[in-house]
Amino acid sequence: MRKVLVFACMLCFDILIVLILDLAETLLKSPTSSLDYNLFRQWAESGLRCTLLYAGSTLSKDAADPLIRRWITVHCFIGSVYETGRLAMFNNYRLDKFTVWLVGTVAAALACLFWEITLPDTNEESNGKERKQKARVLFIRVIRLYRPDYILLFGAFVFLALAVLCEMFIPLYTGEVIDILGSHYQWDNFRSAIIFMGLFSLGSSFSAGCRGGLFMCAINSFTCRVKVQLFGSLIRQDIGFFETIKTGDITSRLSTDTTLMGRAVALNVNVLLRTLVKTLGMLYLMVSLSWKLTLLMLMETPLTGLLQNIYDTHYQKLSKEVQDSMAQANDAAGEAVSGIRTVKSFKTELGEAHRYDGRLMETHNLKTRRDTVRAIYLLIRRMTELGMKVAMLYYGRLFIQYGQMSTGNLVSFILYQQDLGDNIRTLIYIFGDMLNSVGAAGKVFEYQDRKSEVSIDGNLMPKDLKGHVKFQKLTFSYPRRPDHNVLKDFSLELKPGQITALVGMSGGGKSTCVSLLERFYQPQQGTILLDGKPLQDYQHKYLHSKVAMVGQEPVLFSGTVRDNIAYGLQGCSMERVKEAASKANAHSFISKLEKGYDTDVGERGNLLSGGEKQRIAIARALIREPQVLILDEVTSSLDTESEQMVQQALSCCPTQTLLVIAHRLKTIERADQIVVIDSGELVEKGTHEELMEKKGSYYKLRERLFSDDKTTKQEKEKSDTVKTQ
Repeated sequence: MRKVLVFACMLCFDILIVLILDLAETLLKSPTSSLDYNLFRQWAESGLRCTLLYAGSTLSKDAADPLIRRWITVHCFIGSVYETGRLAMFNNYRLDKFTVWLVGTVAAALACLFWEITLPDTNEESNGKERKQKARVLFIRVIRLYRPDYILLFGAFVFLALAVLCEMFIPLYTGEVIDILGSHYQWDNFRSAIIFMGLFSLGSSFSAGCRGGLFMCAINSFTCRVKVQLFGSLIRQDIGFFETIKTGDITSRLSTDTTLMGRAVALNVNVLLRTLVKTLGMLYLMVSLSWKLTLLMLMETPLTGLLQNIYDTHYQKLSKEVQDSMAQANDAAGEAVSGIRTVKSFKTELGEAHRYDGRLMETHNLKTRRDTVRAIYLLIRRMTELGMKVAMLYYGRLFIQYGQMSTGNLVSFILYQQDLGDNIRTLIYIFGDMLNSVGAAGKVFEYQDRKSEVSIDGNLMPKDLKGHVKFQKLTFSYPRRPDHNVLKDFSLELKPGQITALVGMSGGGKSTCVSLLERFYQPQQGTILLDGKPLQDYQHKYLHSKVAMVGQEPVLFSGTVRDNIAYGLQGCSMERVKEAASKANAHSFISKLEKGYDTDVGERGNLLSGGEKQRIAIARALIREPQVLILDEVTSSLDTESEQMVQQALSCCPTQTLLVIAHRLKTIERADQIVVIDSGELVEKGTHEELMEKKGSYYKLRERLFSDDKTTKQEKEKSDTVKTQ
């Protein structure tokens, strides 16, 4: 507010100076009135005003602001610059001083505002340089990714140059045709002009089509390649990464940002080069037609640049908010669809619909704001264009009257001017859009460059693996809750040929032990040894062929039963698949399916029951013949017969290390070692008989385990009955 008041005071002070100088000129009329003398006097007055205003600005700290200093300089001298240009264009046509002062004041304010926005004198300047430097680095990296498509890009740029050159000469020959028709008509000249105009139009259309086709081929090739690279990088990340990143963000990087990366070079550079070459060529032709009208037309450029800069800043910000809001709406819809059973069981369909409607309304409001900004910008821009066209037609008529240009030249100039205004706006916009595209590339490269916190660089692949596992003083917390230790100084030994059962209350750390053994996470302290070697020293693929897990809620992929059992195994024979299915007691129900092992299981296996999915998941693990097998509540969805057959199959591998998490009493009783975990600590360890004699934590859990066993059986029988019906 103080700066506004200072600015108003400076403006009043300048008006007073102008009035005093005008009064002095009236009282002391000089006998000399030549153009040179008047021009010299105006420059002297500008220098005097600038000096006095600078002197007045020293009286206030706010007046010493760089923005006000720049305004003083431009405001005082813009009238003299205007007068000099006017005398160069029109020798004896002069505006009155106060009109020049008013126009100069408005022009100076606009020029300073444009200067302040494009070249701000603030502390953010260094940050802007850093952002530009980062954008350049990312841009160069994107260009390098285009290396396999360099031939396509080269051909596209050749056709781009041809299209621009042909397009530039069309308005020139259009004006020539008008001059021929308006003067003495000559058939030879008219025919030549028409032929050249047709050839340039045909060449422009053909070259533009080839250019667009080659660029689109390069973009599609690049986008497909980057998506594959990004997806490959994503699936190599640790589980903690996926727990902290939303699915919508990942899909946005794969779908939207990779496409924007492709535009950064192929499309944006295409538009940039085409527009730049065309702009320079048209400026040259316009200057050859009338340098005076060209100078007048260029006066619109600062105002156009200012409007475009303000519009781009606000529009891109709102566009980003719209994208984020759409991602949130998609997340809400995806959650409801993926959890449709939960939604229906709690009868919350209306609530989910209202939640999705709320997200959509947020997106709608942001789109309304964005479109309002665009509407206001278009209104102001078109009013500016209209004003410039009126001024150009007015001065063009004067130039025709003075014999300085022909009617055809004026028509050609107007055609060039219409395209040039669009080209200048495109050049200003494309830089912002390229930064936006490069910003999307930065997000993609951020995921591509991320190193998994769980190292997979091991190379140890022993021929004989015994499967001796040791948990040594493990301390672990999940990435989403780094302040909560799930395991605390945890130690445990799993011996080959033995079954170890982990029991305890939910949240005690049982599944965490399994996740660490599967190398889903990296413990903060301690290590896990496999045959005396740390897990991270083993080759990644080798480790997961020797250590297999079947989870409580197994995930099947869309495809056939055979594909799911042989998942990840290349060239696996049908005999091996059937053998593994038989061990898991899955062969009988698979054979009864319509297409047997070639039956599609549906998305996430939703065409099968829980028990059927569980048995297929067990077969998927058994077919690998792992040395260490982890079963996390796998018998919860199995009937008694299937459970017995699975246990018999497991007993056929006497050297196998078996880690079981179970709540069924029979499964736990036959374990060689029972480990009770509570709050991440090992509470008790021993056989069923030893722990029952101690009458400790395991003894207290016994009744609960037995109760859960009965409940589970009843639920399973009920579920199977419903499935059969």
